[in-house]
Amino acid sequence: MNNSAINSIKKSVKDIFFQPRVLVVDDEVRIQKACQRLLTEEGCDVEVADDGVQGLEMIEKKHFDIILLDLMMPGISGLEVLTDVKSRHPDTVVIVVTGYATLEHSIETMKKGAFDFLSKPFSPDELRAVISKAIEFLRTLQDIATEKSRMRVMINTLSDGVLTTDNQKRIALANPAFLKAIGCRRTKVIGHNVSEFITDPRLLEMIDQAINQPEGTFAEITDEISMPFSTGKDDIIIGARCIPFRDRLNRNLGSVTLLHDITALKKVNQLKSNFVSMVAHEIKSPLNSILMQLKVILDGLAGDLTDKQKEILQRSSERIKSLTKLSSELLDLSKIESGLINQEREELDLVELIKDQVAGYQDTVDAESTQLTVKETKNQIHMLGNRTNIEEVVSNLISNAIRYSPNGGKITVWADENSDGVVIKVSDTGLGIPEQDLGNIFDRFFRVKNKETRYINGTGLGLAIVKSIVEAHHGTIEVQSRKGEGTCFSVYFPKPEYKI
Repeated sequence: MNNSAINSIKKSVKDIFFQPRVLVVDDEVRIQKACQRLLTEEGCDVEVADDGVQGLEMIEKKHFDIILLDLMMPGISGLEVLTDVKSRHPDTVVIVVTGYATLEHSIETMKKGAFDFLSKPFSPDELRAVISKAIEFLRTLQDIATEKSRMRVMINTLSDGVLTTDNQKRIALANPAFLKAIGCRRTKVIGHNVSEFITDPRLLEMIDQAINQPEGTFAEITDEISMPFSTGKDDIIIGARCIPFRDRLNRNLGSVTLLHDITALKKVNQLKSNFVSMVAHEIKSPLNSILMQLKVILDGLAGDLTDKQKEILQRSSERIKSLTKLSSELLDLSKIESGLINQEREELDLVELIKDQVAGYQDTVDAESTQLTVKETKNQIHMLGNRTNIEEVVSNLISNAIRYSPNGGKITVWADENSDGVVIKVSDTGLGIPEQDLGNIFDRFFRVKNKETRYINGTGLGLAIVKSIVEAHHGTIEVQSRKGEGTCFSVYFPKPEYKI
């Protein structure tokens, strides 16, 4: 007896999480008893039938995972039983057993849905091998069914709407939240074209754009859509996102659409927006006017100035510029946190993006004798993100490193990737951050205050803006620093799962 075969079938039975039910349909009592004894010893629940008629009666009353089916039996033939079983129980594994094995028999049974073929007489090891293979197949089916069930339950319980389509715009999945959002009362929508249920032209256009995106590009399409709520009530505002769904060869298989009710958020954001607009008009505009007047005086157009007067006015001008920058950054931060910043995303090459940003700062670092370089890792590193936002992240971190690196310092910027995602790193040999301040550096208006940093201008909002952008892209940001030795910021972004 082959010990490896025994171990294989026992392990398969153990791994499948339930006792496999096996039905032996054969008119030879010797075959029945031998199969029943061996498979029972291996952990299976085995029953026998003397012919096809009895077998079909037993299958009608109870589900069997595996059927060992003799082809040549009196009365109804094995092929007829096979056809009947596969029509009613397509997930049942049928192994054909016959003493008259021919190529024609094999082809015909496989066409009708047989899983495998055993020729009489067969050895115990041959039976074990084919049953082990059948159990492994059942386990794979079970894993797929469990995963599909888990995903279906999870998606159906989401408060956000989820719709998936194939590349012909036929619905593959639509959860209750999505159907409610579009005002559809039907539940059986799978297989129908989206245009049968979605009436909003912009949403249909987004799905169409996602499906028809060129092979070499990948972009997330976003928009805000107003949908009727009910009579006497305001429309609900839906945040819609749509992306193409592709295989490993980058072929479009369909689209995924997400709907999120942002009605309450929009009302709150409108209040914020009104306040920010008031600040912009009531504070920023007068500040700019004052700056213009100071420039007129400093340029000597209003009369000569003493050196002391120039010094005082220049300091005042710098202070007002800081206030103007503060109001602008508050406006940016408010827009990011309220979702008003453009969130359409595309596939970005981080290597190229970083090189462009570093090139833009070369004149600045050359003037300060600071060394700014890009560390070479890979030729291309891709992520899904909003170009303007990610450029702002890199730019903010580089400018921050320049400000806090004394003359002669070294700043290195690079991107890398692993199985979990991509990372952007900005490292400097500057002043470093005291350990007690590390937990606060992403707070609004927080700035490290000591004798080395008191002459460095800033609003304390740059890193808060960076963190908000990173989190809007489902990423995280970390910092490592030692006072007097330098700082390294690491920004991590997950890899997008839009392919299979």
